[in-house]
Amino acid sequence: MTITAGVLAGMFLFTSCNKDDDNDEVVDPGMMRTATYEYEFNNGQVGAGTEYNGMHMDNLMATMKIEEKSGDMVKITVMIDNAIDGKMYMVHAHDAADPSTTPNGTPYNETPNTDVFTQMADGNGGTITLSQMVNMSYESITSNYEGFFVIHDPLQDLSTTDLSTYLVVGSFAREQAATNYEMATYNYDFNTGQLAPSFAYMGSHPMDLKAMVKLQETAGGTRVTAVLMNAVNGETYMVHAHDKAHPNTTPNGTPYNESPNSDVCTLMLMANGGMAHNSQLSSMTFMELTMQYEAFFVVHDPMQAIDTTDPTTYVILGEFARS
Repeated sequence: MTITAGVLAGMFLFTSCNKDDDNDEVVDPGMMRTATYEYEFNNGQVGAGTEYNGMHMDNLMATMKIEEKSGDMVKITVMIDNAIDGKMYMVHAHDAADPSTTPNGTPYNETPNTDVFTQMADGNGGTITLSQMVNMSYESITSNYEGFFVIHDPLQDLSTTDLSTYLVVGSFAREQAATNYEMATYNYDFNTGQLAPSFAYMGSHPMDLKAMVKLQETAGGTRVTAVLMNAVNGETYMVHAHDKAHPNTTPNGTPYNESPNSDVCTLMLMANGGMAHNSQLSSMTFMELTMQYEAFFVVHDPMQAIDTTDPTTYVILGEFARS
């Protein structure tokens, strides 16, 4: 927890000691003030090793709006985009604290501050809005309050100590530092022999299956997300990255290592009749995966026994992270 505490504390000092006056939307003295803050998905903005690690899609984002209602009261509104339909989102403010005084060495109190912001709401597949009236002045919440803004993952057990379960984490009511992390997507059609005619799929799987690989740069490496469209409901798909290799060096003469690369992509996707996805974190950098890494992207047919030597059992086959 020492590294996490350090990077969080450093992030808090950087973002909270300097109020961003440009963020205030005030034009007329005497009018009630407002400010808006944008929060990106947790890609490790507070330090390597803290990036989100789970099954939630990383397109979730949040906006916080502070509205002055009187001299000693504000309204805090949080809007969450791309919240999963039917899943309960816990959204909290956690007061900053000395790590030496907290049970697990966190630089914040693990119990959220109910007087500032503790809300929950079901996702609807789009945007959800949560609001709370707070007995604090506008100046206090935007300049003096020391805390963290956290959105917990509804797909994992609630943890107030494991930052890799936080969909969003940042300084509460402060402008967030820009990260400029890179992202790329790659689309794949059904395996009809694009790489080699002899590799074309042979089996009973519907041929309307498509796939996408999304690479999202993080502070500690890259998040690799595999997405399947038109996957057969109820089936479990094995999705792998197989490093390229010379056929003379592999047991069965395949042009790739038969064992998948678990540091890049070894995922299981459960199809539900719609879009299926899953993600994992790779220690490889975004540049390494997109510019240097040489491998094949494989989706195995869930209707046949898995066989890493027979490409005709692959429903998707293409070069990994290449257009």
